[in-house]
Amino acid sequence: MTVPESDGAQIEVVRVFTDPAGRFGNPLGIARYSAVENADHQALAARVGFSETVVVHDPDPATERVKMRIYTPKVELPFAGHPSVGTAWWLNDQRHPVKIIDVPAGPVEVATTDGITWARARAEWAPNFEFHQFEDAAAIATLDPADFPEGKHYCWGWTDEPRGAVRARMFAPAMGVPEDQATGAAAIRLTALLTRGLNITQGEGSQIFTEWDSDGWARVGGRVVADHPIVV
Repeated sequence: MTVPESDGAQIEVVRVFTDPAGRFGNPLGIARYSAVENADHQALAARVGFSETVVVHDPDPATERVKMRIYTPKVELPFAGHPSVGTAWWLNDQRHPVKIIDVPAGPVEVATTDGITWARARAEWAPNFEFHQFEDAAAIATLDPADFPEGKHYCWGWTDEPRGAVRARMFAPAMGVPEDQATGAAAIRLTALLTRGLNITQGEGSQIFTEWDSDGWARVGGRVVADHPIVV
């Protein structure tokens, strides 16, 4: 039997894809499975209200793997980049590092190098987005979430094409997210579309890095910082 909410459960919070000073980034809620085992996880994510909340099992130290489920306020996702990067960093910070996060889409390889936490996945695991390229990247700042009442939209433009620098915003009311401050899955999709690594500035100032593998895999990475836990 499940209950619609989990009164008193502590949700850890990290901000994923911050700038070098630890500013901006996208909040991620992290719930330990043991604390919310009998709760309705989708209802819990809606109550938390972040673009994504994850439910994480205890890692297996023998295999260095962990199971994870990902929820937006409206739907469960088979894969998402910001939760994968954020959870990998958090587990490492908790002294329970893993090499693989098993999500419904498949095994996500994770690693941290020089302060950047990376997650490797296939582009087709990510949700489909409608991409809108802007010739004038400055115009992206003038967009209003109300302009996108439905669907999943990623608006982007080059700020320095030779260096792979991109300005972007994402609007996904279909996922219960009017605007997302940093979207790893969309970054992977765009990387696959352009078949090159990118340095993306999204939302107010979040920074996302990607790398393209010619065999169809891509990596998405960024900086993560701890934020204050919440109780729901």
